[in-house]
Amino acid sequence: MTSSPTAEKTIAYALLGMTAVTGLVDAVSFLSLGRVFTANMTGNVVLLAFATAHVSGLSIARSLTALLWFLVGAIFGGRIMARAGADSQIRLAAQAFVLEVVFLLAASFCSIGYRSDLLENSLQSFALIALTAVAMGTRNAAVRKLAIPDLTTTVLTLTITGIGADSSLANGNNPRLARRVASVAAMFLGAALGAVIIRYSISAALWLGTTISALCSAALFRSLRTPIQR
Repeated sequence: MTSSPTAEKTIAYALLGMTAVTGLVDAVSFLSLGRVFTANMTGNVVLLAFATAHVSGLSIARSLTALLWFLVGAIFGGRIMARAGADSQIRLAAQAFVLEVVFLLAASFCSIGYRSDLLENSLQSFALIALTAVAMGTRNAAVRKLAIPDLTTTVLTLTITGIGADSSLANGNNPRLARRVASVAAMFLGAALGAVIIRYSISAALWLGTTISALCSAALFRSLRTPIQR
């Protein structure tokens, strides 16, 4: 990945911020949109399987909506990143992140007036599932192309495995330990914050997620203006 040192440093912080947004988004979707994940597709596929087995409180329609729109977002992000070369990956990823912000912004507007106790099965809830899922799919396609270790922004299984498997207790040398712990902490804090905020306003949680994503994207674009030191 050829870029300025500033951009390479900023992308790590930006992805940590977006990891926190994942926690916020999944707090909204799981706790307020009918027990569905719109950022974590591993969990969503499992919930879809449970719903198929007629587990109460789960919905095939909601889980499928999240899965299909996540795939649509991944296509959007994939088309953007398909043009990426070694010297343009971060720039194009930043463009994909802007598209994520657009979808999250639309979700934030759509969530105004939403009440999960009254509208759980409404068209508004499905629109929110679709918009947040397509946003997360777009981002994940870009992050996948960047392939920065331990900063997937949505999946922590391998990150947590790495903390243990590469630890001193396992005769490892603890590579990227700070990054791995920061990634886990970011998602935890985002989810916890989201769970607290949605008690008062689902819209506020989505607006916060949108703001964080926008700030991360803006910081990344700003860093790309820094000339590469030769």
